[in-house]
Formats: sequence, C-alpha cells, structure tokens
Amino acid sequence: MKILLLEDDKNLHASLKAFFELEGFDIASAYDSDDVYDLTYENSYDLYIFDVNVPGDNGFEVLKSLKASSDTTPTIYITALTDISSVGEGFAAGGDDYIKKPFDPEELVIRIKSRYMRDDTIHYKDLSYNPLTRELLKSGKTVGLADVLANIFHELLMQKNKIVPTSNLYDFLQHPNPNALRVNLSKLKSKLDLDIKNIRGVGYMLEEL
Repeated sequence: MKILLLEDDKNLHASLKAFFELEGFDIASAYDSDDVYDLTYENSYDLYIFDVNVPGDNGFEVLKSLKASSDTTPTIYITALTDISSVGEGFAAGGDDYIKKPFDPEELVIRIKSRYMRDDTIHYKDLSYNPLTRELLKSGKTVGLADVLANIFHELLMQKNKIVPTSNLYDFLQHPNPNALRVNLSKLKSKLDLDIKNIRGVGYMLEEL
C-alpha cells in the first residue's frame, strides 16, 4: 500500500515512517504543501495521511486543492487540533478519518488495515476493479483510462445490471451531448470488451451476461 505522509515535525515523521515501513507500507514523505503538490503530480497513492498545521497551505487546503483536481484518494488527518470546528472542517475538506495527537501509531495502522485494505475488488469478465483506489486490471495487467472514460466506467460498473440515467453520464462530459456520450461509450466497449446496453430514452446499463 502506497501512502503519502505529510508531517512537518521531522522526528515524528521519521518515527511514523519507520513504523509504517515495518508494517509493510510504502511511504512517501512530504514536509509541506509544495512537497504534496509535487509528489501527487507525478505519482498516485492509495492513502494520504496529512497533518494540518504545516508550512504553506495547511492540510485542509491541500486536500481541497487535490479534490478540486478530481483526486479521490482517501485521507486521514493526524493533528493536535481537537476543537469540534476543526474536526468538522477536516471532514468538509474531504477527509475520511481524523485522529488526534498524541496517538499510538499502532492504532493508526489498525484503522488503515481495517478500513482501507479490505478486498473490495469487483470482477467483470477478465477485469478486476478496486473502486476505492480505482485500480483497473485486465487479465492481470494495469489499464489506464482517461478521466472521462474512468468516471463513466466507474458509474456503470458500480450500477452493474442497473440502468444508469443518461443525465448521470452527462455529468462526466465537458460538452454533454448524445454523440459525445456514444463516442466515449464506444471507446470503453472497444478497450475493455464491455456489454453496454442502450435503454432507449432512459440510459445505459452494463450487463453481466
């Protein structure tokens, strides 16, 4: 599991990194907001662990910026801020969990393993898809999809054998119109061998035959 750790206290950072690596996690280090922006521009991660009071943009602002860029990576905040307004701000920014300092690193590992390392993989034909990390494999090999295709695929697969209204799929298009949607669906069908059925005048359905 690849984790990006944002913590500016170098001693705490080093101890957390060492502890996590003993547990088998792959840790990337960030000490300020610029580090996060640089690392996430070039890499993808399974989980973010963010302190709040860090140099540059604070942890809340960092996550808001990432979310605005369609980053769906789950995030745990570790912070000394204990007031309810800060907790609320953390969740409002898109955080998934919030742990108050000081804490036992083992507790954090337990949370990670119980909440973020479950096998939620969905299988369809020769495809394997993890909706949490959005990792897609075809015959065991990673498949990369552009954002529009990835979002349409996610929506169809999560509603497999159910009709997804056309309006829902339009939300993923920069210029929503029937032709643009058909082109993208055709690309998905060709690339992934999907059985997508057009329910005329209603929407589309990914069938599992």
